[in-house]
Amino acid sequence: MIVNNEFRNLVRLGDYIEVYDVKNVDSQDLPFFGINKDKTFMPTVADTNELDNTKYKIVKKDVFVFSGMQTGRDVCIRLALYTNSKSILVSPAYTTFVVKDKSVILPEYLFIQFNRLQMDRYGWFLSDGSIRSNLDWSVFCELMIPLPEPEIQRELVDTYNGLKALAEQNEALIQPLTEACQAYIVDCKNKYPEVELGGYIEEVDERNSTNEITLTQGVDVNMQFIPAKREAADKEGTKIVRTGQFAFNKVVKANGTKLPIALRNGPDCIISSSYAVFQISNAKLEPKFLRLWFSRSEVHRYCGFISQGTTRDVFSFEDLSNMKLSIPPIEVQQSIVNIYNCAEEANKIATEAREKMKMLCPALVQKAING
Repeated sequence: MIVNNEFRNLVRLGDYIEVYDVKNVDSQDLPFFGINKDKTFMPTVADTNELDNTKYKIVKKDVFVFSGMQTGRDVCIRLALYTNSKSILVSPAYTTFVVKDKSVILPEYLFIQFNRLQMDRYGWFLSDGSIRSNLDWSVFCELMIPLPEPEIQRELVDTYNGLKALAEQNEALIQPLTEACQAYIVDCKNKYPEVELGGYIEEVDERNSTNEITLTQGVDVNMQFIPAKREAADKEGTKIVRTGQFAFNKVVKANGTKLPIALRNGPDCIISSSYAVFQISNAKLEPKFLRLWFSRSEVHRYCGFISQGTTRDVFSFEDLSNMKLSIPPIEVQQSIVNIYNCAEEANKIATEAREKMKMLCPALVQKAING
């Protein structure tokens, strides 16, 4: 028996939910979906052409989809709340359920309960099984959750949804803005003559001889600086990358012909001496415009094609210098960069909103417990 006042308003989950098991007996032409570890829906990756969709379950608005499999392995309760108006199909292996009475418990409020690492860890603790460590439905129903008044639930849901809307609105901007940048760059190729990149850049080989810099970084195929996987014992021989300079890993074969190259925007850092470092030497080329040009898939494919070597494919600074690109007037470059900056800002806002949502859920639950 729970006697602690802090947990006095906890209730048994199973008393407030019920299984919603509706098969697609009419063979409606609905899309097939599954659920992710991040508790969202995703289109199924399986071939559905020959599937008998009458065996699949229909999911409509406010229906939960739950999978207890692999809870112990993933330390995650796989659960998602469907919020769209158009129905979908999910595998019969999933358990689908709904809230019994929405005037007592809001579906969105219940979903907040499961958007916490604490709940995932508790599900992992309760999961059982020799191989898959399942969280059985019967055990899931025994979970205890706080149940405040509907007015408090609505307040918590509105707070959560405000951040969610902020994240989704900005995420919706990222792709069209990025695509617009790439379209403008392609348009430049049709309007301006091509020139060799070597006339606009120069290689830099500044060594960390005095150990003045200790921040060790690498570059990944997403064109970002990342913490180095291995740090050199002799840091005096590493190369310095100053803010505004580029660095790239000359070995491309192991990275699927994607050139790991990035523009340094953070504090000065050091990288392995196997990297090449260069900077813009001509004021007619904007560094961020060049960075955008490097992000094109055509450029990466070219790097993979032109690289050569016996055991490792190497793309040298000389190879880079021989590449050709169309360079528009600096004001045109800046206009394209400004659009890209908007995409970056949207991504930053969305990422921060998502992080705040993770921190917010435990706080909202604590408020629900305390009333």
